[in-house]
Parts: sequence; structure tokens; C-alpha cells
Amino acid sequence: MATKTMLHPRNQHREGYDFARLVAQSPELAAFAITNPLGQTTIDFQNVLAVRMLNRALLKTYYNINFWDIPPNYLCPPIPGRVDYIHYLADLLAQSNNQEIPRGRNVKVLDIGTGASLVYPLIGQSEYGWHFTGVDIDPIAIKSAQQICQFNKLKITLRHQNNRENIFKGVIEPRDAFHVTMCNPPFHSSIEQADKGTQRKWANLGKGHSQKLNFGGQNAELWCPGGEIKFIASMVEQSMEFAEQCLWFTSLVSKKDNLQPLSRILEKAKVANFKVIEMAQGQKTSRFVAWTYVKENQRPLFFSAAKT
Repeated sequence: MATKTMLHPRNQHREGYDFARLVAQSPELAAFAITNPLGQTTIDFQNVLAVRMLNRALLKTYYNINFWDIPPNYLCPPIPGRVDYIHYLADLLAQSNNQEIPRGRNVKVLDIGTGASLVYPLIGQSEYGWHFTGVDIDPIAIKSAQQICQFNKLKITLRHQNNRENIFKGVIEPRDAFHVTMCNPPFHSSIEQADKGTQRKWANLGKGHSQKLNFGGQNAELWCPGGEIKFIASMVEQSMEFAEQCLWFTSLVSKKDNLQPLSRILEKAKVANFKVIEMAQGQKTSRFVAWTYVKENQRPLFFSAAKT
């Protein structure tokens, strides 16, 4: 596969997929391997089972996850891009920790909308040893995440969000302190818009009209009223209540046009600092916004406390 030079320097998938290594670790992937016009081994990314098997092989080969599966029709995320978010978060935390990436279970991360795949906690605990708390509004997603933890003997905290209007409320407890929160928000504003997005994805993959998503996804994973701008605005508003319990709040932003209104929302919230961190993956550019209420000279104290 062609080198994915735009991925983060520490991303283990920068060189593309090593199918010989992946098949050696997960022989069942061989049944889905095909040869592209350039003579390279790959899979059919329009095949839901093939993508799921590729993810299983990647998580086993690179992140020591011996069991991984998700319920039918749930979001099956492309691993390399998810890995990038984790590595860029590590760089963000290093900026508040004397340029040293903090490692170990004393570093606490809150994953909002962790999903049935539990993909961010699996990668983050493998790469940096961080302790994750995964939150989701979907009880089936939480059950799937629990099964992944049980089979792999992982200590990841999972919490069910009971109130659809809440993001941090009800899941951040009074004694909690997090170094960073992360989120891949639902980016469509309606089921109709999500369906149109699906058709565009299939068209880009060279396939015509289809009712299926190539990576799956439940309604709560794909859309919410007002789309991602409304979701992140609510996140900012609710973050004020937990300003002293979280060092950095972050969220992916899929639409570049949303950055300007989000900047105004963050200025209104009187945060101490906010930044937009660009992540480039091949021809696609993604990004996340990060904000904190903690003054710069106080930020290292979060890590001093974590060491005690």
C-alpha cells in the first residue's frame, strides 16, 4: 500500500497496511484479501465484513487486543485516523507537562460516545497506558464495550449516560479529575442528512445508490438535532460546570466551516485558551478543537497531582 505520509509521526500505520503481517496474526483476514490494479494486497472497503476483519487484525497485531467485535450495523471505525487523534492528544498534554508525554494509568481520559467498538480507549491504553472512562448513551454499545474489556482483561471504566440532553452531567462524578476529554460527535443534523452522507460515501467508493453504510453506524452515532455544531456548543456550555475537574476538553470537528462559530462560542465561554489542531490523513484533513479553563502556569499541577 502507498505510504500514508500525512499521518502522525508516531502512528504505526504510516506505511499503510502490512497485510502479510496482519494475515500472519489473524489468518481469517486472508479470506477477504484481494489484489488491486497495482498488484498490491488490500481488501474491498465496501465489504462490511472485510472492514470489520481488518480492524480486528489491526487491533490484535498492533494493540494486543485478542478479542474484538461489534454488534451488527454499529459504527466500524477506520483505525489509522482514530490512532491519530490519540497521538495528537498526547502532544497536547505534553505541552502542559514540560514537553514530556505523560504516560501511565494516572493519566485520566474521558471518552464521550465511546461506542460499541471502544476504539479510542483500546488504542490509548495500549500506546500510552492511560486510564480511560468511556461514556455512551446507548446501552447496547456499553454492553459491547464491557464484553471487549472482559475478554481482554482490560481495566476501562464504562458509564451509561441516561439523559440525552447531557454530555458531561451525570457521568463526571464529584471526585473525578481528567487530564483530557475527547469526542467524535454525531455530525449530521437529521436522519435524512445522514442518509445523503451515506450515498456520497458510496459514490466516492465507486458504488451507486445503497441503503447500507460502508462502516455502519446507529442513529446516535451519526446524527443529532442541530448536528455537530449544536452538539459541540452544548459541550462547551456544559464544560463550564466542570472547568476545575478537566484540564483539556476536546472534540473532533468534521466540518471546517464550523470552526469560526465555534471560536465565537469559546470566546463567549471565557476559556483560558483554545486551539484548533489539524490532522491530515492522506487526501483528507481532519481536526479537533481543544479548550481549557486552566491558566497556563497552573496546568503542570494536573500532572504533579497524577504522580502522587
